[in-house]
Amino acid sequence: MRSDMTIHPPALGRYYEDFVPGDVYQHPLGRTISEADCTWFTLLTCNTNQNHFNAHLARQNPVSGGRILVNSGFTIALILGLSVIDMSQNAVANLGMDEVRLTHPVYVGDTLYAESLCTGTRPSGSRPGYGIVSMTTRGLNQDGEDVLSWRRSVLLPGRDSGAEQGYFPQAKSGPLA
Repeated sequence: MRSDMTIHPPALGRYYEDFVPGDVYQHPLGRTISEADCTWFTLLTCNTNQNHFNAHLARQNPVSGGRILVNSGFTIALILGLSVIDMSQNAVANLGMDEVRLTHPVYVGDTLYAESLCTGTRPSGSRPGYGIVSMTTRGLNQDGEDVLSWRRSVLLPGRDSGAEQGYFPQAKSGPLA
């Protein structure tokens, strides 16, 4: 093993003190929705609205423009997931989601992106070493149309709390050489 080698422990996400109200996070991943995504999610959640999986019926829907509409539950889950890497990777709890707005239809084949604005931070009154981060998140499609938005708050550990750290196992065979 080199004497000048640095071991970088696994780290992903931010801690409470990393957030500054007014900062915007353009989340790095986009995701194209396939027909299989839409169909599986709809069937797994027992949603029987055929506009999500029956192309023949969807052609008659005046809102869908004749295309299969993506299940709004999937759209919400996807935008939430896209935001996790920046906003709640280290969260220990979601505290609330308010003012969910579905503002533009999402179709099979659309690619969605997410961005979040940190709207506030405050230390937790009940959990020392933790803080509450509030945000507004919105989803955009490939054309820049807002497809949904919400306000959300999460409970995040502070860096000194030790939470979400030190979980990587020590190799019994010793360090990589």
